[in-house]
Amino acid sequence: MPRYDFRCRACGSTFEVSRPMSEASAPATCPAGHDDTVKLLSTVAVTGRGTGSAPSPGPSGGGGGGCCGGGCCA
Repeated sequence: MPRYDFRCRACGSTFEVSRPMSEASAPATCPAGHDDTVKLLSTVAVTGRGTGSAPSPGPSGGGGGGCCGGGCCA
């Protein structure tokens, strides 16, 4: 079940509410009993396995771009 973050405008406390997505926009009461709350924007971190390959070494044997990484060395 998704969790939603809320902040109470009256006392400033931040709290979570677990509820179905169908009730995501329903108002919430803070643990202290205040009704003046606002739903916070949550961030989600998504990680995965990359399928690309690492760059091949450049002519100088470095990681691509010369000895200092920018191709400024001869």
